[in-house]
Amino acid sequence: MTTSVFELFKIGVGPSSSHTMGPMTAACDFIERLRQESLIGRAARISTDLYGSLALTGKGHATDRAVLLGLSGCRPDNVCPDAADQMIDEIRTAGRLMLAGRWAVNYDESRDLRYHQRERLPYHSNGMRFSAEDQNGSALCSKIFYSVGGGAVVDEATIVANAPPGTLDDVPYPFNSSAELLARAQEAGLALDELALANEMALRSKAAVSARLEAIVAAMSACIDRGISRQGTLPGGLNVERRAFDIHAKLLARQEATAIDPLWVFDWVSVWALSVNEENAAGGRVVTAPTNGAAGIIPAVLRYYKWFVPGASEEGAHRFLLVAGLVGSLFRENASISGAEVGCQGEVGVACSMAAAGLTSVLGGTNAQIENAAEIGMEHNLGLTCDPVGGLVQIPCIERNAMGAIKAIEAARLALLGNGIHRVSLDQVIETMRRTGADMSERYKETSLGGLAVNVVAC
Repeated sequence: MTTSVFELFKIGVGPSSSHTMGPMTAACDFIERLRQESLIGRAARISTDLYGSLALTGKGHATDRAVLLGLSGCRPDNVCPDAADQMIDEIRTAGRLMLAGRWAVNYDESRDLRYHQRERLPYHSNGMRFSAEDQNGSALCSKIFYSVGGGAVVDEATIVANAPPGTLDDVPYPFNSSAELLARAQEAGLALDELALANEMALRSKAAVSARLEAIVAAMSACIDRGISRQGTLPGGLNVERRAFDIHAKLLARQEATAIDPLWVFDWVSVWALSVNEENAAGGRVVTAPTNGAAGIIPAVLRYYKWFVPGASEEGAHRFLLVAGLVGSLFRENASISGAEVGCQGEVGVACSMAAAGLTSVLGGTNAQIENAAEIGMEHNLGLTCDPVGGLVQIPCIERNAMGAIKAIEAARLALLGNGIHRVSLDQVIETMRRTGADMSERYKETSLGGLAVNVVAC
């Protein structure tokens, strides 16, 4: 299976791809199934059961809001964050929900949205069940969905059939491992970005691929700019103050003085990453890269390329994303990009690896150097836990993105200083990450039951 780059980079809203975007999509899909099966007009009650990590950290990750918006017909790529607040208030005040914006049902959130914190569905920690009943209380339909990371959602039947969503069929250069990817590229005489583009063109024209990549680049850039322009306290009760605005102002004020500091560029990279994840924490519009919790790393490194690398171009930014997508697909298919499944190594670690590969590509690295950079990026994030304080995507998540972006740049630079030959392969580090995630206690996998989440007072 080969994953499309557009399954890894999706425009949506914060604060979480798996806990916000995924449930919103699943809720919307469930209502669409009711409509397709001509059941929606008979539905008098819609209930949702959340399990595992969704139940444990759902409140902090705005899963409750996401479910209400999804049932109302909103999807992550078209919902307006500001309008969503008003919609949620109206539902909760009136006790009524307009399914897909058209069919009204009574809705009692305390009754119809249930958190099963001590139960876990069999295939993933991010499990949810949607059920519909008629006015007599008889069951109309019930479906189980899993939010498997990066905003991707699969139903139980798809998981049983082992058919991952978002994969490209009949591509000219299929691959299941990094070794196979490099071999395919060598046989065809292609750079990795050329191979990735050829695979994407199995689904759409080159112009369509370029247009979608440009939309992603623009959305990432806009998120940085919004983040550095806003002040205030992030929602959720931790009283975390936005810092990107003040840091950005300080950097602007001392540009001449910092020009002699060889590390001043890293200050810019850090503030760009912080700004994205502050926007994400506030429920703003972000791009999964490959998840919301790690959404700041790739935009920050991409802006580093565009601002500080001579000869940077829009075409180069597209190549960056295509190569990053290849690496992300290897993790997605052979391990996981879900913090609830493998910890934050699957989010920040994967984003770091992807960014390192993308940057190495646009800096002129060979295919072997790109693979080396991706390996370095993950190797030094192995074992990274997901332990959000208060169940919010704020501490340590926001700063962790700044650190991940710096690591990605250093990984690219180390790889470019070598010849691409190295002892540990990307495939080996992906398998190590998978096994580490399997061995990791559930306390450290987006449950807020261990680590900083229990050693820092949430309120």
